[in-house]
Amino acid sequence: MKVTICGAGRTGHLNAVLFKQRPHITVSVLTGAPAVADRWGGGDGVWRAQTPDGRVLSGRPDYVGIDPSEALVDTDMVIVTQPAHARPVLLLGLSRHLPRDKLVYVGAIPGFCGFDWLAAKALSGVDNVVIWGLKDVPHTAFDLAPGERVRMGGAKAQLFAALHRRETAASRDKLQAMLSHLYEAPVTLLRDYLEITLTPGNALMHPAVLYALIGPGAPWENKPFDRPLCWWSDCPRAGAALLEACDADNQAIRYAAESHLGIDLSSVKPLRQELVEAYGSQIEDDRTMYSLLRTNRAYAGIHAPLVPNPDGPGLVIDRASRAFHEDIALGQALLVELAARLDVATPAISKTYKWALDYHGGLSEGASACLPANWPEEV
Repeated sequence: MKVTICGAGRTGHLNAVLFKQRPHITVSVLTGAPAVADRWGGGDGVWRAQTPDGRVLSGRPDYVGIDPSEALVDTDMVIVTQPAHARPVLLLGLSRHLPRDKLVYVGAIPGFCGFDWLAAKALSGVDNVVIWGLKDVPHTAFDLAPGERVRMGGAKAQLFAALHRRETAASRDKLQAMLSHLYEAPVTLLRDYLEITLTPGNALMHPAVLYALIGPGAPWENKPFDRPLCWWSDCPRAGAALLEACDADNQAIRYAAESHLGIDLSSVKPLRQELVEAYGSQIEDDRTMYSLLRTNRAYAGIHAPLVPNPDGPGLVIDRASRAFHEDIALGQALLVELAARLDVATPAISKTYKWALDYHGGLSEGASACLPANWPEEV
């Protein structure tokens, strides 16, 4: 089986190494970074990943480059790991290079921000594509040295995938077999892709913490940080409380979608339950959202996006971060639009979203362009 990974960032790098530990897997990596491609072509080409217990896994991707016509030759599966805001252009660029003589499984890790709708729109002229996504990353990853090494964080005990609702039962079975060959964790197929779209994740988590750190009345409102901070082990109590309020809003969207569409979205669980089930013994204290976030070893060492303060000493939030351009401009925007179309009040999500738009100043307001114009009447 040939797998083409689109993106050589933390998730792409780690998955490339992990896939090379499996038998009979050809791994191709399409990157937008010429330096990463040059490093692979000019050296031994071996990529490495350090596991949480200190072991080092190594593997040499079979191709690393910037040319989609090379990366996609005879591929069976495409995995998009690039940020959500980079995916529309990527998918349009891939469409003319995908094999046409067999089914090609095009998915995203993670599959959030309406990837099913986005891929169906971008690849509308390619009729041999099966669209899918994973609910979350199989492992966290950090400390990337591009094209060289990355550190693996906590692993999910179970993986969940979903397909675009247009796909067949035979495609579901084939996808499960393919993913089970790539990953050690058991893979469960969800019934509807909305179970991924509404899964509580970064679109709830990062905006809530940002608001609690630098929003109205927060400790660092209009004030630089004096040291680096971690997203979760340094999460303030106010951030955990606001996150729970945003999560309650997300559950309200879930219940309204179930009622309107007549589907079962029971796998969209409250965030704290989701995290406990995903990380299990890696969490030292799961009694509250606050204690869970601060004691989850899988989250340890994941730094908040801070950059040197251009106006003086200290550090400030990086406005170029994916927390803004992916989690807020796409992830939160989509939740806000889904809620509006379903006539559901989401006060906490709306508060953090509107504040983030004002704070950043450069994000475009509005729902993701991938959402079908007639949703939820599309069913």
